[in-house]
Amino acid sequence: MKNKYSREEMDRYFADPKYRNSRRRRKKSPAKDSRLRAAIYASFTVLVLIYGFYVMSGLPSTKQLENPKPDLTTRILSEDGQIIGRFYQENRDVTHLSKIPPYVVSALISTEDRTFYTNWGLDPARIVSAFFEDLIHLRVVQGASTIAQQLARNLYLNQSVTLTRKIREAITAVELERRYTKREILSMYLNDVYFGRGAYGIESASEIYFDEPASRLTLSQAALLIGMLRNPALFDPVAHPGRAHLIKNVVLHNMYKNGKLSRQAYERALREPFNLRYRGASGELASGFVEMVREKLDTWAKKRGINIYRDGLTVYTTLDSRMQMYADSAVSQHLRAYQKIFDSRWNWAENRATLDSAVKTAIEHSSAYGDASTTVEKDDIYRRLWNDSAFIDSVERAEQRIQVGFVCIDPKNGYIKAMVASSNYKHFHYGLNHVTQIVRQCGSAFKPFVYTVAVEDGYSPSYKLLNQPITIIMPDGSDWTPQNANGKFGGEVTLSDALKYSINAVAVRAIQEIAPVRKVIALAHKMGITTYIPPYASIALGASLVIPIQLASAYGVFADRGILTKPIAIVKIEDKYGNVLWRNHTISTEILSSRTAYTMTNMLEGVVNGGTGQTVRQYFYLDCAGKTGTTNDFADAWFEGYTPQLVAGVWVGFDDQRVHFTNWYGQGADAAAPIWAIFMRDVYNDRAIGLPITSFVPPQG
Repeated sequence: MKNKYSREEMDRYFADPKYRNSRRRRKKSPAKDSRLRAAIYASFTVLVLIYGFYVMSGLPSTKQLENPKPDLTTRILSEDGQIIGRFYQENRDVTHLSKIPPYVVSALISTEDRTFYTNWGLDPARIVSAFFEDLIHLRVVQGASTIAQQLARNLYLNQSVTLTRKIREAITAVELERRYTKREILSMYLNDVYFGRGAYGIESASEIYFDEPASRLTLSQAALLIGMLRNPALFDPVAHPGRAHLIKNVVLHNMYKNGKLSRQAYERALREPFNLRYRGASGELASGFVEMVREKLDTWAKKRGINIYRDGLTVYTTLDSRMQMYADSAVSQHLRAYQKIFDSRWNWAENRATLDSAVKTAIEHSSAYGDASTTVEKDDIYRRLWNDSAFIDSVERAEQRIQVGFVCIDPKNGYIKAMVASSNYKHFHYGLNHVTQIVRQCGSAFKPFVYTVAVEDGYSPSYKLLNQPITIIMPDGSDWTPQNANGKFGGEVTLSDALKYSINAVAVRAIQEIAPVRKVIALAHKMGITTYIPPYASIALGASLVIPIQLASAYGVFADRGILTKPIAIVKIEDKYGNVLWRNHTISTEILSSRTAYTMTNMLEGVVNGGTGQTVRQYFYLDCAGKTGTTNDFADAWFEGYTPQLVAGVWVGFDDQRVHFTNWYGQGADAAAPIWAIFMRDVYNDRAIGLPITSFVPPQG
C-alpha cells in the first residue's frame, strides 16, 4: 500500500509535536454532522412542544372563561337592613359598575393601566420598559401587568412569579379581552381584587374600612383603596395610616397627570381626610345569633348542594340591630357591677374541691396536654400546669364568670328580635349559646303553667288555697315538705297573691288539688317546652329542666292571647341574583282561650306591680307582666316577662353549676330582672323603633 505522506512530512510528524497533534485531528464527516444537527433540532422541537402543551394545559377552559365564578360572601342582614354577619372563604360582595363612582375607575386606570382602553390585554411598550428597568436594578422594580392580566391571575391562576405563569397570564388576558367588553373587565376586576383584611372586591372593602357601601365612596377614599392594591398590608390604613395617606396622594397625582382631575379638584382631594371607620370583617353585633343562623343555614344548604361560604347568598333575618344593641348594653351595664359583687363574696378556699376538679378538666383540655404523645410527657405537663399560678388564676376567672342568656321575641310572628348568647358576647364565636344550648331548672318561673291549668279549668284568681306546710311522699319513699322562700306560712291565700309573691306551699297545693301534674305537663309541652318533665309535684317549683328560648316563647302565649307562634330567626334566603330560594312561614297554634291568657296576664302584672318582680319598676314603667325564678342554692336566676308587643327571657348563672350565687342577691328579681327592664326601657324610649305605648286589652265579653 502506497504511503500518502512524504519523507519530509514523516520526519516533521515525529519531530514537531504541534504538527503531529494537528494531523491527528480528523475532519468530521459532513453527513455525520448533519445528522447531529437534525437530532438537536428535533430534541429542541419536542421540548418546545412538551412545554407548550404544559403551558396550555394550565390555561382556563372556554367554559371557565365564559363563566367566571369567584367565591362570593354570604351576607346576613338584620330586619332593619344592617349587615350583622358574613360567611365566606373570600369576603367578597358583588356590586354593579354603574353603582361605583366614576372616579374609582379613573383612579384605577390612572394607576394600574393607563392604556387600558387601547391595549388588547397586553402592553408591549410597558413590558419592554419594565424588563430593562428590572434588568438595571437586578430585581423586580416596575410591574407591567395590565388590568386584564391581573384579572386573569386573580381569577384563574396562582400568584407565583414564574415564566410559565406569566405566559399563561398573558394568553388568558388576551382571551378575556376577546370575550368581554372593557366595562365588563373593569366590573369583574373591581369585584374580585383583594384589598386586605379579608376584603375581596370594592364593596366589601368599602364596608370594612369606611362602613359605607361602595356607591358612597369619596374621592379620597377611592384613591386610598386603589393605592392599597399595590400592597394591601404595606398601605393598610388601620395599621399604617401614614403610609396610607402617602399612597392616597400618589393615586391622586396619577389622576391629575392623566387628566382625570382638575388642579382645583386635585388640591382639594389632597386635603380631604379618608375618614376611616374600620369595623372589621364580621363585626361583633349579635355574634351568638349569627352563629345560630349559620348552623341552621348550613344544614339547609347541604341538603340542596349549596355552599354558604362560596355561593353569595343573602339571608334576611328577624333580628333588629337596634334592639340587639340595647340588649348588649343592658347585659354589659348590669354585669359590670354584678360581677364585682359576686367576686367579692365567692371564696375558693371554701370550694376547693370544685376548683381542683375545674383545674383538672382545664389541664386535660389544654392544647399542650392534648399534643403530648406519651404518658411521661402528659404527666410532666400536668404537674407543670398544676403548679402554674397564672394558669390557676385563669381557671378561677373562667369559673367565676357570670353567664347570661337573653332573648327577645315578637310573640305575634315569632321573630327573634334580639339575642345575647353569652356574657362574653363581644367575642362569642363558637362557644356555648346560653339561649338555645343549655338546659336548666327554672325555679318559680315554671309556676304560671300550674296556675294556667287551674284557670283554664275554671278556677278564679281569687280562689283560695291554704298557705300551710304540705308533705309529699316521693317515689323513693322519702318525705318532701317544701318551704316558702321567707320561711313563713299563714292562712288562706288567693291564687293571684300566691303567684304574685311566689308562695311555694300554695303552688304545691295547687298541683296536688286543682291542677293535676299530668295536665301541667301536657300544657307545658303544648306551650313549646320540649324537655322531659318528670310527673312529680316538685315541678310546681320548677324542678324540671327547660331550654331558655322555649320558656320565653311559652310566655309569648300569654302575651298573644293564647296563641303560640314558634320562634324563627330567618325570614328568607336569596341567591346571588336575588332569586328567593326559601321563605319561612310562621307556625301559630291556639293553646289557650283568650280569657285564660288575659287572666294570666292580669295575675302576672301583679308580680311586677308589688310582687317578687317589682325590681322591674325601678327602670321600666309601662304595662308589662312577668315572673321571677330562682333555683336551689341560687344556681340559676330567671326573669320571664312581656309587654303588649314583646316577650323576653333572661337567664343568669354559671357554666359550672357547682359555682353559684351565695345569697339573696342571686335571686331572679335582682340578678336577672334588671337586664330585662333596662332593655325594655331603652327599646321603648327609641323613637326610631317606634313601638306603640299600649296596655293589655281584655278580650271581648
